[in-house]
Amino acid sequence: MDSLSKLLLVKMLHTVIWIFFNLVLGYLFYAVIYDRIDLRFWLGVGMILIECIVLITNKWTCPLSPIARRYTSSTKANFDIFLPNWLAKNNLLIYSGLLIILVLIVLIKRSELI
Repeated sequence: MDSLSKLLLVKMLHTVIWIFFNLVLGYLFYAVIYDRIDLRFWLGVGMILIECIVLITNKWTCPLSPIARRYTSSTKANFDIFLPNWLAKNNLLIYSGLLIILVLIVLIKRSELI
């Protein structure tokens, strides 16, 4: 397999994982807004926490990025994923903000129950 094929494979895998975590995050928002806190919610929270631990232990970089780096010299933020460059560049900021908003919604809803 040549370098371009390997890079495309890594980018496809990285993009599929990114889409999966977007679906998980979307479900978490749905569950919180519509009071559907159940096993699926907590599994989603666990998956997001595992993702955060993986990112923290890899210095806030996806473990697939160094693998993709072997196959390209691109300096663009989206060298390792099929996303627009602006989104790849701001991914951590955007999703950190979304997680903070999710936690705030949970805290507000919980305070209403007390």
